[in-house]
This record gives sequence, C-alpha cells and structure tokens, in this order.
Amino acid sequence: MFPTVTRTSLAALAVAGFGLAAGSALAQEMPGEGVNVIPLKSSIAEETFQTVLVMKALEDLGYEVEDIKELEYAAAHVAIANGDGTFLADHWDPLHTDFFGEAGGSEKIYREGVYSPGALQGYLIDKATADEYGITNIGQLQDPEIAKLFDNDGDGKADLTGCTPGWGCEQVIEHQLDAFELRDNVTHNQGSYSAIIADTITRYEKGESIFYYTWTPYWVSGVLVPGEDVVWLQVPFSSLPGERADIDTALPNGMNYGFQANDQRIIANRDFAEENPAAAKLFEIMELSANDISAQNLLMREGQDSEEAIERHADAWIAANQDTWNAWLDEARAAAE
Repeated sequence: MFPTVTRTSLAALAVAGFGLAAGSALAQEMPGEGVNVIPLKSSIAEETFQTVLVMKALEDLGYEVEDIKELEYAAAHVAIANGDGTFLADHWDPLHTDFFGEAGGSEKIYREGVYSPGALQGYLIDKATADEYGITNIGQLQDPEIAKLFDNDGDGKADLTGCTPGWGCEQVIEHQLDAFELRDNVTHNQGSYSAIIADTITRYEKGESIFYYTWTPYWVSGVLVPGEDVVWLQVPFSSLPGERADIDTALPNGMNYGFQANDQRIIANRDFAEENPAAAKLFEIMELSANDISAQNLLMREGQDSEEAIERHADAWIAANQDTWNAWLDEARAAAE
C-alpha cells in the first residue's frame, strides 16, 4: 500500500526542499559563519588600513572578526603559529624571515600570495646637504667631519632617526653600523618612530641637516619627497644579519640601499587556513598597491587617523574597487565548495 500524497504533503515537501536549498546557498555565501577570527597588527598605526580591509572581506564571508590585537612582529608570528592570533596582514618578506622561521615556519604558518609588492627601505638625508658635500653613500659617514653634519645633540656623532625595537629593521641597522664601521660616528636613535620622525621633519623645516631610516609605502616619502627634498643613500656593500647574510641587496637598477625589496604578505595560522579554505584563498589573492597605502597613510598624517576615519577610508577603497572586491569574494567562496 502506497501512502496517499495530498496537496498538503506536497506543499510541506516543497517548503522543506526550499529550506535545504536556502541553507545550502547561505553556506556557500557565508562559508565563515560561526568561525571566530583574531586579527593581529604591530604598533605601526599606518598598518591599520591594510588590516581593516582584510577584516571587512572576512566579515563579508561570514566570519566573526574580533577587534585588532596589537603585538610587535616577533611576538605576533609566535601568536599566529600557536593559534593565539588568526592572521597578520603585514608580514614583510624577507625582512621577517627570521621571525617566520623561529615561530615554526610553514608547518605552523600559512603564507601564500603577495598582499602588497615592492616595498623599499633604507637611509636618506636631506638633498641640500647631499648636494653641497657630495654625499651619496652611507659609508662616507666614516669621515667624522661628514658625520658631524648630522649631529643634533652636540656629541660630534651623526644622529640617525632609526627603527623601533621589535620591528626587524633595527636588527639590520645595528648589524650595518658594525659592518660599515660606522659605530663610532653614528648614533642609532630608537623609540617611537612616529615621534622621532616628526621631530626629524621639524628640523628639516628649520633648515637643518637630517639623516633617517624609512620605508615605502609610508607617508614620510609624501612629505619628504625623494629626489626633491631628500635623497636615498647607497651602502658600501651588501650586508644583512641572520639567515640572509649572503644575500645581495642590490636592486635590478643597480642601486643598493642595504635592504632587500620586500613584499607585504598576509600570514595566518596553518590549522585555521586548512580548516577554512575560503579565508585561505582570500589571504592568497588580496592585493593592494603601494600607492593606495601611501595615499591613505598621508590622510592619517593630515589628521584623519581615528578608527572611524580609517573605517571610512577602507569603505571608500572598497567602493572604488567594487568589481575587484566582489571577484575576491567569489573566488574565496568557490574555494570552500
């Protein structure tokens, strides 16, 4: 005996089927639903923009994203490896190679794709002093008379606006002061980079000679423009610490600023990435130009540096790049199927 099929039972089956289809569509649309994400960032405020963009993309995929937790790079790499943080949007490769390896490398940390390519770092001085004394290479500061041109505190040594401890760049600078025999003539001033570079810019505006480390993309090169206000210094030869001891830092154009060109990459906890293919694909394919980062950083320099302002900048970037944004999300969702 077959059961009687009524209009009511057919309707019920249709509703049930619709519910299953809707649930399946929702799962495909929001593959991260119910999954918690902990974003990490260094103390560099200007890295917030890049981080917020990744957070917003994850939220569009259904992930529950917590507020940013601030850790300096070495600790952040360890936290990522241990699962105490989910992702870091500003891993500098190869600058952070040692941090990556010491935290467990690729067994613990997922690192695919390039988020922002072609970042530069190095030493600069004001163009007026460079032109007057013919200074093109940091090795010329072995001459005490040349070094004294950049003395701010009267001790006869050049004052270098340097790198905040824990960022990784400070290890390169400290290594090179010895390698280039500059230790006796140069003081590496460290602390809050934003504070000491602000003082450096003030001194430049007063007509004083300046000597500083910086990187791109960053707002500093929009204020002190290389080629107009300042010039990059080359180094006597390639010399890096740690595992990169034998690396040649010369760029394809032959210039050697002492640092390798870096790519900013998104790193994530390996287990999280393997369990969340949508997020892993997103981390791999998102890309942001150095020009866009620098432009946003300059807005922060001009006072638009609140959380609300940075959120607004991120939303404006998404709106201006909506097709690209949607394509990233589609590809990420497809990876979860």
